[in-house]
Amino acid sequence: MNMNASASQSCGSAHCACSGQLQIVPASINGVALHEPGQALDADTLRERAWAELLRQRAVHLGRLPRVNVLVAPELGAAEQQAIEAMTDDEVRAPEPTDEECRRYYEANKPHFIVGQALHVRHILFAVTPGVNVHALTQRAEAALLDLIRKDVPAGRFEQLAAQLSNCPSSAQGGDLGWVSPEDCAPELANELFYQTDSRWGMGVHPRLVHTRFGLHIIEVLGRRKGTLPAYEEVATGIRQRLQHQSRATALRQYMRLLVGQARVEGIELEGADSPLVQ
Repeated sequence: MNMNASASQSCGSAHCACSGQLQIVPASINGVALHEPGQALDADTLRERAWAELLRQRAVHLGRLPRVNVLVAPELGAAEQQAIEAMTDDEVRAPEPTDEECRRYYEANKPHFIVGQALHVRHILFAVTPGVNVHALTQRAEAALLDLIRKDVPAGRFEQLAAQLSNCPSSAQGGDLGWVSPEDCAPELANELFYQTDSRWGMGVHPRLVHTRFGLHIIEVLGRRKGTLPAYEEVATGIRQRLQHQSRATALRQYMRLLVGQARVEGIELEGADSPLVQ
């Protein structure tokens, strides 16, 4: 179970102090509690302590940290953290990306390497806020979109609807955001505007709503600067570093899953692994 609190059994007496109370049962790794009895931690903090204790116990097992008798997981100091980092550097082997892999990544992600590209866009934002009826909001957004993509839409209609409906401050300028680059956009919007290879954005109102963390957008493209694509050799070093980071992160996840699979984990759910780390 994901919870680190469980209800104690009441004795049944209304006069007993135990009646109706909750007892916080510490989560533990191999019998070492992750927090003091009665202490309640949020899920993220509990998971961080669990990962740290798994690594500490592994370092103790390998003789990189001294063996100490503890009931509660100790806080790691700078020296302990350095010992653990050295251990993972030795134990986690991530394959180096080949030049062929780097070139394939370049070919598959060319839109991400273009420099100087920008779009002049305006939008109408239908913000998704706590408590909002998303179904009704989507219907309103779709109705506005249909209004704007019909053939006989009058001039100035986009500005009019932006002023009436948009939850963005740009509504005061008819929804105009000016010239934007991928770096100026939320990742979801940048992906839609700049990084789609199967359906490149044309001029005018986009025929579907765009979903981002902020809500639903009607987007119109008013202008385009195409930018230039650097040669592979100009970006090869950055690609290699990116793939090295991804490879290292994957290997670390596999390593941690292996430690979970070998440990006795109680009071918290962590991903486990049944097979050893890929060499």
